Amino acid sequence: MRVFVTGATGALGRHLVPGLVAAGHEVTATTRTPGKVAQLREAGATPVVVDGLDREAVIAAVLAAAPEVIMHQMTALADMRSFRNPDKLFSTTNELRTRGTDNLLAAAERAGTRRVIAQSYAGAGPDRRSGPLKTEEDPPDWRPIRSAVQGPAAIRHVEETVPAAVPEGIVLRYGTFYGPGASELLLDALRKRQLPVIGGGTGVWSFLEVTDAAAATIAAVDRGAPGVYNVVDSDPAPVAESLTYLAKVLGAKPPLRIPAWLGRLLAGEFVVAQMTTSRGYSNEKARKELGWEPRYASWREGFRAWVSA
Repeated sequence: MRVFVTGATGALGRHLVPGLVAAGHEVTATTRTPGKVAQLREAGATPVVVDGLDREAVIAAVLAAAPEVIMHQMTALADMRSFRNPDKLFSTTNELRTRGTDNLLAAAERAGTRRVIAQSYAGAGPDRRSGPLKTEEDPPDWRPIRSAVQGPAAIRHVEETVPAAVPEGIVLRYGTFYGPGASELLLDALRKRQLPVIGGGTGVWSFLEVTDAAAATIAAVDRGAPGVYNVVDSDPAPVAESLTYLAKVLGAKPPLRIPAWLGRLLAGEFVVAQMTTSRGYSNEKARKELGWEPRYASWREGFRAWVSA
């Protein structure tokens, strides 16, 4: 198929584009940075330089490519060192999830593209309370936090708008990425003991190895009914357990442990909630309906492969 991939040089895109090409698809891939054009061409794609927030440019690029499938992978996640103010940290990403999504949907309508696959989020969040794993039927149920209002609204915009706007609108909620080219800051922070476990670390996190994310996205090109899918591994676990294990694999000392009140002072309310009340997600629907199985069913084996690579 003819596939139009936005955000093609990001952590996921750098695996997604060559995977699509290897699967026999004709790929047009976008970047905001002219210096990354060669990278896309070497991966086998036709590169296009376009800003996802420039509506007319997006529409023109999509019309020129005439894709059968559009993949929305636009984010702006370069500096992830501090989560004290998530709305400030993710401000451009939030715009890409709102205005950027609307631009692509307008382009899809003009081009007659039936299938749009968009990125959403199944990572740790400030759930109101701990509980069973979330399925696609569960509402977000995030506790309101003053510094994190725009992010949940932007995620909700993607999840509600994409399936309603095109005949085959699919939203993939990705877990917390790790693996080649993803989350290197996590490794650095653990080595330096700069990522403590807060408040007991009872929050349940769902991880996803980045090449597994690419495989699920490629599967969604021609599989899956319209709707939302949780794309995560099969081993959600308390963050205290996963971070301690990753530190051990790295040969680093175990993460420091600090009480929640100190965590609020150092990292802010959003991070404390991620560490203490996040519920994690079930991948049953994605495995069944997309015909996808993660190569790394557990972060345990995935972490080992990542660190030893």
